[in-house]
Amino acid sequence: MASADSGREPDGTEDPADDEPMTIWEHVRELRTRLVRSILALIPTSMIAWEYKEQLLSFLVQPLTKAWISLGLGEPTLHFANPVDPFIAYMQIAVAVGFIGASPWIFYQAWMFIAPGLYAREKRYAIPFVLATSIFFAGGAFFGYAVVFPLGFETLLGLGGMLPTGDLRVQPTIMITEYLDFATRMLLAFGVVFEVPVVVAFLAIAGIVNWKQLLGFGRWWIVIASIIAAVLTPPDVGSQLMMLGPLIVLYYLGVLVAFLLGPKPEKEEEASEAG
Repeated sequence: MASADSGREPDGTEDPADDEPMTIWEHVRELRTRLVRSILALIPTSMIAWEYKEQLLSFLVQPLTKAWISLGLGEPTLHFANPVDPFIAYMQIAVAVGFIGASPWIFYQAWMFIAPGLYAREKRYAIPFVLATSIFFAGGAFFGYAVVFPLGFETLLGLGGMLPTGDLRVQPTIMITEYLDFATRMLLAFGVVFEVPVVVAFLAIAGIVNWKQLLGFGRWWIVIASIIAAVLTPPDVGSQLMMLGPLIVLYYLGVLVAFLLGPKPEKEEEASEAG
């Protein structure tokens, strides 16, 4: 006779494998639903950001203008070659800021998409997961803006100026769309990079890895982080180190969370021996 607790974990939680499996088309419909809900949240936040587009542009170019002035390159100026370029630039700002504003809801939709495959004890982390994901994403974007941008622009714009011969000046001409492409891409990249501890912690809580495995993988992570930093940052050593450092620190922060909240290797070994 089947036990009343069949289909449950030792702690009484239900095994997601006992749920009726979804077909591929049901997964596609669920994904579409989550995407639509995310986009619907992005619209009002982007509309609000559009109302403050000029203030947001002024805020985004502050690191550039400060570096420009400190290097004595003249009056800071952003150019556009096409009459529609300022409109596109402001739309880009509105959507990027709108995404940051809607990120808690968007991350919640991502969590709800993967939740059917989780145990009940893992689903309890929904709110902490959404909060941590949103905070680390916004924190990563702010770190890129406040720490990496000033150093990067000082280094890159410093390549301009008068040549030693004194007969030619290398003068930057920065287009507004190109600057915003660069700035938003970098800010989003730093936001995503700062999700490392959240992802690592989730993998541990879900029982996919334990803290000892993560600790052993650390030396390989340093190599991977070096490649990520080299690809995502401007081609100067300072900016690359500015991303590499947080990548390594955040990974080991995730290992610490895995140690505190994830399964303990010793308990897993005892359970396997008892089985």
